[in-house]
Amino acid sequence: MTAEAQVIRAEAPSGRVHWWQAALVAGIALAIAAVEWIFTYDSVALAIGLALGLVLASYIAISTLHLGREIAHCAESLAIIPLYILFTSSLPWFFLGQEYLLPAVYSLVLILCFWHVYQRGLSLRGIINFQARTLPRDILLALLIGIPAGVVEYFVLTPPATFPTFEFTHLARDFAYMFLFVGFAEELLFRGLIQTDLAAAFGIRWAIFGSSAIFAVMHLTWRSSLELVFVFAVGLLLGYIYHRTRSLTLPTLVHAVGNTVLVAIMPYMFHLA
Repeated sequence: MTAEAQVIRAEAPSGRVHWWQAALVAGIALAIAAVEWIFTYDSVALAIGLALGLVLASYIAISTLHLGREIAHCAESLAIIPLYILFTSSLPWFFLGQEYLLPAVYSLVLILCFWHVYQRGLSLRGIINFQARTLPRDILLALLIGIPAGVVEYFVLTPPATFPTFEFTHLARDFAYMFLFVGFAEELLFRGLIQTDLAAAFGIRWAIFGSSAIFAVMHLTWRSSLELVFVFAVGLLLGYIYHRTRSLTLPTLVHAVGNTVLVAIMPYMFHLA
């Protein structure tokens, strides 16, 4: 079976999902939102404890309840998020220089995703499904979608310039970080794993909606309601792109281009003008 056929089969619900199983998945998602809210607006220490409890409760449910395979997979993939919150909130990142913080944090996300892929016996190549023949098209579409998205998000957040002056070396480094770490890690988690598992249980429409909502929730730390709306809309687009292309290449490129424009180009056009 080809990688594309595997993804198509995964996006077709295999059977009826009982209401309490759907409620379990929804409960985990809502608990993730609550933990992220507490982390952002209340207490980091409390959020770490709740994230640990959520992971424990999720795996107890997977181990003891008679869940269908698709529901168990949804719970497993969603459990990566509180693990990510737990580790990134409690590890001593202050030992790292600022230039290494972003790749270090997202390397942890990638490790969690790779471990999940290994434990489930999934094909990472099948999830990514890179196609060299479509790369020129993907690059063009990534520029056409990612540049406007980055400009819009800049006016939502208006982040400051990282360096006193614009340098092409900084631009190249930021794009590499956004493509290899941020874009790839988030697209692998939210589209390649969570969306695919939700689609197998609930269908592709609910999967794109649900993964986009969780994707938006994980941007609560920006403390901007407009950013949540923007990220949710972008998540819907990226989820649709992944569904149609059966590949993470274009979503990752769009993600990387948008973030690079946001942090490495727009601040220098306005803050340093």
